[in-house]
Amino acid sequence: MCEGDPVTTPEKTDHRLLFGCMGLGGGWDDAPHTAADIDAAENAVEAALDSGITAFDHADIYRRGKSEAVFGEVLARSAGLRERITLQTKCGIRLAEEGRPGLYDLRGPSIVRRVEESLERLRTDVLDVLLLHRPDPLADPADIGDALTSLHRQGLVRRFGVSNMNSAQIARLQAHMDLPLVANQLEMSLHRRAWLEDGVLVNTPESAANGFPAGTVEHCLTHGIGLQAWGALAQGRYTGAQRTPEETATAALVTSLAEAKGTTPEAIVLWWLQRHPARVAPVIGTSNPERIRACRDAATGEPDLSHDEWYALWVSARGAALP
Repeated sequence: MCEGDPVTTPEKTDHRLLFGCMGLGGGWDDAPHTAADIDAAENAVEAALDSGITAFDHADIYRRGKSEAVFGEVLARSAGLRERITLQTKCGIRLAEEGRPGLYDLRGPSIVRRVEESLERLRTDVLDVLLLHRPDPLADPADIGDALTSLHRQGLVRRFGVSNMNSAQIARLQAHMDLPLVANQLEMSLHRRAWLEDGVLVNTPESAANGFPAGTVEHCLTHGIGLQAWGALAQGRYTGAQRTPEETATAALVTSLAEAKGTTPEAIVLWWLQRHPARVAPVIGTSNPERIRACRDAATGEPDLSHDEWYALWVSARGAALP
């Protein structure tokens, strides 16, 4: 596409599960990535593909750009792989540098520059999805809208979404764009349940302390904005890394359900998110091939949890009866 071409409406993203690439690329430092880092990334990508996962989630800041860079090396090693996958990245966070703190930057020219840098690292001509990583209080939504529209018209980005934004922020941005926002990525898991409890703590003393922006999930449902869950495996709290009595009890329930259904504890934890009417798409952050493959049933099948089983997991994880 060329500048000035008509803007077409992109299709909504539709993936049961995404592989989060934050763990690829080595350390969070300025040291260059190594051949071993590329091999580890390739092993993780192969495990994801073997498990039916074809959507890969990045951000320009992950491992200071090295996550995208090693993924680009993996794409260069495997002819035809780019055409088989959905490639998503995020921009808008700038890490601290000498003399400057970390900050958010969603100015139009900055967005365009970050996209160009991500494309170069990823060794691809186009991003399937670009998410705005965090809200920038100084950003002008009209400026953002112009930048995103230009990226789309140039054929550099197919679809757009946001991350860590509430319904009002999404609506304000959408008002300055003809292209529909297709995704909102939030921290959501059996451990981080504020997104869910917001809807049932209305008119209770706990409501004010919940902290999740009211109506965000409902806004996304109403407007066809897909919900993506980062931190979906809850850092292994229910699959081997319990830290509290509630987590130990919930892990036992997760294991029992997994054994009864012939699947893995990881699948049960992910099914709990996917069972919600919002059809939440979990983003798994592990780079361990064995643990990636343990998520296979969440990528390839419908969530096999009954109404009562879903609630049993929720009540167990919260450690108290529902209001």
